[in-house]
Amino acid sequence: MKKLVIFDLDGTLVDSLEDLGAAVNYALALRGLPQHTDDEYRRMVGHGVRNLVRQALERSLAAPEAGAASGAVSQAAPEAGAVSMAAIGAGDAAGSPAETGTVSDELIAECLADFKGYYSSHIDVHTHPYPGIPELLGELHRRGVLLAVATNKFQSGAEHIVCEFFPGIPFVAILGNRDGYPLKPSPEIVEEVLQQGRLSREEAVLVGDSPTDMRTAHNGGIDSIAVSWGYRTREDLLGVLDSSANAAPSDNDRLSFPIVDSVSDLASLLLN
Repeated sequence: MKKLVIFDLDGTLVDSLEDLGAAVNYALALRGLPQHTDDEYRRMVGHGVRNLVRQALERSLAAPEAGAASGAVSQAAPEAGAVSMAAIGAGDAAGSPAETGTVSDELIAECLADFKGYYSSHIDVHTHPYPGIPELLGELHRRGVLLAVATNKFQSGAEHIVCEFFPGIPFVAILGNRDGYPLKPSPEIVEEVLQQGRLSREEAVLVGDSPTDMRTAHNGGIDSIAVSWGYRTREDLLGVLDSSANAAPSDNDRLSFPIVDSVSDLASLLLN
């Protein structure tokens, strides 16, 4: 049994998609731009909120119904409420989908500010832990396993969600998007957790729902487990394995990880 389990947050421990999508749609609606569905946002999340907003803008401005709204002037957003969103993180673009250059930095910044204002006071309207996750975390803690969160969510938001939904779990680290730190799949976040837990790479495993999480663990030299209940499908995860299957065993790009479809299956791997 591993001594340290590092969890991704959104799509792994909690389902926050509806609240994230609602906040981006709020910013788009202020400009009269087409909004997106939860299924569309499912493909955009995971690379930090700046990239989430950027991708949503690109898709909205490219839609036929965007029309004259593409030149709309942004309106002021309400003051931040329950969560401070002041620090979103300069490293937001790391490891993210490539920027197309079709959306100006100024427009992204304006929409991001509107997103922050709305999301800060609506961060937990629909967000909830996946069934069985609180019990799994409790059992791991009871058995002496150290727990950590490594996410591309902005730091204050990550801390708010973790503390609200898992108040009895003493995580050794809750690491999100912070100024001066790169996002996943950079191995830096793995290194930081290992240092705080004072454990070796062999003693740790990362659990996440996306190819980015799997590459983070690979880059950091630790084992990983993929879950299929999050924002990427089993097919997405299998595609990562297939794409690296032809690599030589010594190739640094070769990935190998199990995929689990339920929390009970994850518990079996982590507790045995």
